[in-house]
Amino acid sequence: MVSIMLYDIAFVKLLLRKNYILSLSMPRVSKANLPSLNIGNGTIGQRIARIRKERGYTQKELADKIGIERQIISSYETGKLRLYDEMVARIAIALGVTTDEVLGLNNKAHIQTKPSLRLMRRILKIEELPPSQKKALLRTIDAFLKGSEK
Repeated sequence: MVSIMLYDIAFVKLLLRKNYILSLSMPRVSKANLPSLNIGNGTIGQRIARIRKERGYTQKELADKIGIERQIISSYETGKLRLYDEMVARIAIALGVTTDEVLGLNNKAHIQTKPSLRLMRRILKIEELPPSQKKALLRTIDAFLKGSEK
């Protein structure tokens, strides 16, 4: 009985090393020649990447928030792995958007309701600056914004 158990463990490790088990359990890109649905801008992976960047998350931060590895987020964003329903919901919750937005089903232009984390981090750093540096930086930002309106 012990030798069979050791064999089974060795066999499972071999399968894991060869990615046989991973390829059976994770959805992959379909080889079927299905017509395009023409929904949203870009692929679902591109939409996830866009929303993630708008929110100021890295792939690692998003993966940690969901509880998966960074490489899986990368594979979703590049289209190497196909998302399944539960993962679409988990990503949408982590990003603070609807699943329709992730899937590209809403016809409205993307409206960002929350400021990005990247912007908020910079604002917090600006708040820590001495008053003279803060004032100079805000003047520079105001001049830039005024110039971009033209």
